[in-house]
Amino acid sequence: MSAAIYEDKDIDPRPIAGKRVAVLGFGAQGRAHALNLRDSGQDVVVGLRAGSASADACRQHGLETVSLEKAAVSDLVVMLVPDSEQAALYENILASRMRKHSALVFAHGYNIHYRRLVPRKDLDVLLVAPLGIGEQVRLQYEAGLGVPALVGVHQDASGQARALAFAYAKVNGHGRAAVMETTFAEETETDLFAEQAVLCGGIDQLVISAFETLTEAGYSPDIAYFCCLHEVKLMADMLHRRGIAGTRQSISVAAEYGDYTRGPRVINEASRAAMRDLLAEIRDGRFADELDAEIEAGSPLIRRRRAAAESHDIEKVGAALRARMPWLQKKE
Repeated sequence: MSAAIYEDKDIDPRPIAGKRVAVLGFGAQGRAHALNLRDSGQDVVVGLRAGSASADACRQHGLETVSLEKAAVSDLVVMLVPDSEQAALYENILASRMRKHSALVFAHGYNIHYRRLVPRKDLDVLLVAPLGIGEQVRLQYEAGLGVPALVGVHQDASGQARALAFAYAKVNGHGRAAVMETTFAEETETDLFAEQAVLCGGIDQLVISAFETLTEAGYSPDIAYFCCLHEVKLMADMLHRRGIAGTRQSISVAAEYGDYTRGPRVINEASRAAMRDLLAEIRDGRFADELDAEIEAGSPLIRRRRAAAESHDIEKVGAALRARMPWLQKKE
């Protein structure tokens, strides 16, 4: 069943009116949320650790900074510190200080869904998950637009949690695009699955395997890099703008025919079976448990695989080729 889509005209902002919002952290999402809320007329402060390097940046943007302890007594406390820091932050600072019926807001459901963080029962626990990086959340807001977002409720202690989640999404600019209702479980499980099967694990392995197939067959590594990695952006941009059917209308007949007849030989029933296995491990918590064990052990697999990936030929070839394309270098 398709999710209902809500826009600004459907959302009542009054549940959040006059409430103080404390944004914890000033990374990409923290910066976007704090500035958007302020520009929407919301009373907002940024909660930071003592000596945080972000304090100067907040002041330059005209934002008030407070200690995490002071932030904890706000009407809404927005968890925009890294997932790995949230449980300790809640237990050590927030749990004993947050007021009854105040709201704890998350941009990702991982810690709540897998019970790495268990909030007090007298708190509202909300999800407002932008479907875009922090930079875009801010840029689109400034342009009078917005990026879509997912909202959900884990706990409704006040009786107003759902209305408050939607109101938060509205003042952060998401109602200008689309706000869709979900659950912490659905947001977490679909996000992890997409990362593993497509956006990170899937595309990385597909690109590397294709590059290796061409170079092992004697083709130029430079040409293989351009064909199998560099041009991914061209297709991704078209898919983003036009969808799959629209993209197929824009490619050559040879490319379209190869898509229909060869694509299913690469991504086949064995691939789908592997995807179902990934999803099962996400849903039953095996992946989360495995990740916890990896981190507790000092991340040996991550460090080993990262080092191996950095020494792969595709990285050496790519670095040399990207150096010849200065427009690809991010301007700080």
